Amino acid sequence: MQASGSQENLPLGGYPALKRDILRGVFAPGEKLLMSALKARYDLGVGPLREALSQLVAEHLVVAISQRGFRVAPMSLAELADIYDARAHLEAMILGLAIARGDDAWEAQIVASAHRLAKVLEVKDGEEMLNLWDARHQAFHAAIAAGCGSQHLLQARAALFDQAERYRHLWLQQTVFSPAALEAKRQEHATLVEVILQRDSARACAMMQAHLLSPVSIIGELLQARQNRVE
Repeated sequence: MQASGSQENLPLGGYPALKRDILRGVFAPGEKLLMSALKARYDLGVGPLREALSQLVAEHLVVAISQRGFRVAPMSLAELADIYDARAHLEAMILGLAIARGDDAWEAQIVASAHRLAKVLEVKDGEEMLNLWDARHQAFHAAIAAGCGSQHLLQARAALFDQAERYRHLWLQQTVFSPAALEAKRQEHATLVEVILQRDSARACAMMQAHLLSPVSIIGELLQARQNRVE
């Protein structure tokens, strides 16, 4: 493996870079994280790497094996269903609160972030589109959630988002490189924004829940196919 950067470019002991690589599938679920390979890849010592790995254990992205080091946490269809069900219910509740509490500035931010997201369709480079769509899609949903006014709910939302990220990435690769899927998502987002601006809480919350659950079947198929290849 090639080094991803020097130590000075890796704040917090390399935690962000290692986490990103796990979320993006550089390390496969269940793969043993060899300290020698990590030291070479991230140009770090054992101490900072152990700190990063311990933090990722707390986030359920890495599993500590007694006296045997660390492995990437496994992925499963059961965990996929549980995480996405929890996210969908929480996001719908947060949206209901945001509609009740959000002001004109909140509405304007949603419209602006939706516009930026829609313009990703103009990007032709695949890798650039993947990164840009992911960032703008997160910003769009964050703008909606921000109106709830509760830092504790937003923290819980962020924690669930992190848990879903490895599964999301499987879906994201499938979606961003499919023009038809991208256009379908653009239409979903446009309709969702319209209903939010109408302050139709019941309909908006139901749409948000369905919107977040829609990738589950695709992710499940991709995950099952990957597990079959491993077996």
